[in-house]
Amino acid sequence: MNLDPVMTAVVRGVVPMAGLRDFFDASFGALARTIEAQRITMLSPAFGLYHGVPGESLDLEVGFVTDRAVRPEAGVVVGSLPGGPVARLTHCGSFDGLGSSWERLRSWVRERGLSVGEDRWETYVTQPSPDMDPSDLRTELNWPLTD
Repeated sequence: MNLDPVMTAVVRGVVPMAGLRDFFDASFGALARTIEAQRITMLSPAFGLYHGVPGESLDLEVGFVTDRAVRPEAGVVVGSLPGGPVARLTHCGSFDGLGSSWERLRSWVRERGLSVGEDRWETYVTQPSPDMDPSDLRTELNWPLTD
């Protein structure tokens, strides 16, 4: 699949694995307040863009595709999602299984002799809620391909 680059409003951070949920929660709160106050239109579900190889911490951006640039405020800044060829897989189920889905996507890419970049992102197609069945979650995994 070939994507066009898009503008985003994001909160950036380097977060220990154990602090990931709190970072997402705080980021979505700041994003919602800033986007609403600036009357910006969100054009996508939420996403998490991961930079580099995951380790004990993650370098990431959490945000939304937007119709125009956000004015930096309260930790919310302008970002972008890359364009170009992307390998994509839809993960069905709880976030706990995302690691194995990323591995499946990596295997699929390798079997075809393709290469991926270090950055990749998840689009959270289904918005999680406390009372939902985790098996109903849908997450789109996107991994840009390189030459």
